[in-house]
Amino acid sequence: MATAPFSTARATAIGTVAILLWASLALLATYTGNIPPFETVALSFAVASLLTLGKWVVRREDIGRHLRQPAAVWLTGVGGLFGYHFFYFLALKRAPPVEANLINYLWPLLIVLFSALLPGERLRGWHVGGAILGLCGTLLIVTDGGQVALRPEYAVGYASAFACAVTWGAYSVLSRRFGAVPTDTVGGFCGVTAVLAALCHGAFEQPVWPSPGEWLALVLMGAGPTGLAFFVWDVGMKRGNIRALAGLSYSTPLLSTVLLIVAGRTRPSVTLALACLFIISGAVLASRDLWARDARGATNPAL
Repeated sequence: MATAPFSTARATAIGTVAILLWASLALLATYTGNIPPFETVALSFAVASLLTLGKWVVRREDIGRHLRQPAAVWLTGVGGLFGYHFFYFLALKRAPPVEANLINYLWPLLIVLFSALLPGERLRGWHVGGAILGLCGTLLIVTDGGQVALRPEYAVGYASAFACAVTWGAYSVLSRRFGAVPTDTVGGFCGVTAVLAALCHGAFEQPVWPSPGEWLALVLMGAGPTGLAFFVWDVGMKRGNIRALAGLSYSTPLLSTVLLIVAGRTRPSVTLALACLFIISGAVLASRDLWARDARGATNPAL
């Protein structure tokens, strides 16, 4: 999937596909059984990289053109994909899942804030307001309307969760700075991430051989939420409305919960309905640039 010139609206729509794919991750993860986290990452990212390689071979593309990139590109790409997952699992190991997930979901807000550092960009009040509304909705989903009590003994876990948010926020925004890099290069990032995750698996986990059903879940993960999602996200970050996508990203936990409800893995609640209201309102506000029109009736510029 090579980076091509897209209109801002089209690139944003393509980036939104990543949010829909990530929403399926929690459901697919429930079908991976007792497979350890790093083994799951290694196998699913290996699937993603092999599918990309297959596409290059079938279409007789110049593989070297996709992979011959400056060190800064590789550091950013691999640091984003592998770094995020490394810190995420460390956070879950060192802190309660509710608090870890809540801190991790600061990343859409950080994307909004970091985007102000891009050349020629201005941060508006509605961008921040929309991201904060989305964060409030996520708070309701993650805590199920309960209270959050941060405790000092989990400081390392909290710091790791915050590192998750910073890593993904920085990777997403920095992708804009590497707009000339082909999106297919993400396939290389996936391959290196698979290798690094396999090394972590060997160092920290006991291997578990997947059953046929678990293999299917891993293949679906590699084809979707840990595969195609990163490619379309790259297009959205490089060519789309970054702040709109950040606001829309808060719908990931919402859609994920809805899928779990449809699959019978959890139940609907009033809290979920309220969270839906917050997240949708935040997404509409954060994406104001896409739908608002100025006095002349022309769509406002992206970002």
